[in-house]
Amino acid sequence: MALSASRARVVATGLLVLLTAVWGSTFFLIRDLVATVPPTDFLAVRFSIAAVLMLAIFWPHVRRLGRHEWVVGLGLGVVYGVAQILQTIGLAHTDASISGFITGTYVVLTPVFSALLLRERIPLATWGAVGLATLGLGVLSLQGGLSLGLGETLTLACAAVYALHIIGLGRWSTPSHATGLAAVQMLAIAVVCGVSALPDGVVLPSGTGQWLAVLYMATAAGVLALWVQTWAQARMSATRAAIVMTLEPVFAAFFAVVSGQESPTWRMAIGGVLVLAAMYLVELRAAARRRAGEPSAETLHHEVT
Repeated sequence: MALSASRARVVATGLLVLLTAVWGSTFFLIRDLVATVPPTDFLAVRFSIAAVLMLAIFWPHVRRLGRHEWVVGLGLGVVYGVAQILQTIGLAHTDASISGFITGTYVVLTPVFSALLLRERIPLATWGAVGLATLGLGVLSLQGGLSLGLGETLTLACAAVYALHIIGLGRWSTPSHATGLAAVQMLAIAVVCGVSALPDGVVLPSGTGQWLAVLYMATAAGVLALWVQTWAQARMSATRAAIVMTLEPVFAAFFAVVSGQESPTWRMAIGGVLVLAAMYLVELRAAARRRAGEPSAETLHHEVT
């Protein structure tokens, strides 16, 4: 079934919002798991399960990929795997709220890298949305001063690598190859995480609770998440995707409150509203461009499937 470019953009944005909800639900699960399972071991198990599932489910799509798509998929997967390792190790050495804020700085780094590396012109309204999203992340996540220790430094490096992955997906993911590309990326992620865990042996999760958490993160936050991101970024610009994905800490705060781990605060409410305002600003600009008949990054694919 064919979708118009504008319809596909709306669907892609909605799926990315759902994706951030899934990511937000895993934040404290990961924090608890890495307290007993070494971060790289957890990642190796999680992404190995996800890779097997994706290759089994999407093998027909993988077979249709050419050499170029394989190279792109493997390269993007290595980048994503490195980011996951940096983030998970960093999370073991800093507070979850601080980690969420620093990770979210990819919303700033994505347009900066796009401008520097790809010579893209970032509109003023988009920079305004980036500023709003960053302010919202700070209000939501930062309770005190921010210092750069080991955990914070690793997480900042992770944000930079995530930004590169977002830019790469925006540049090379296409509607016709998105599904196969996602599976190849997952294969590379599993290999990177597996290699990083091998030197001192792999410690497996223990108990039904830990295994259920790992399976949830391998499927919902692994298979489904990477497919959604790759599919969606074939239909929107990298900076737009980065702004939408700043909803992750908003959902993390929501799930923390629902689960009883935290109490609702005005900071959560104000931070969440600022992030939503950033998304709304991007949508307003996109709507204005459509009314004026101007092309956008999302209309590179006029008809998508």
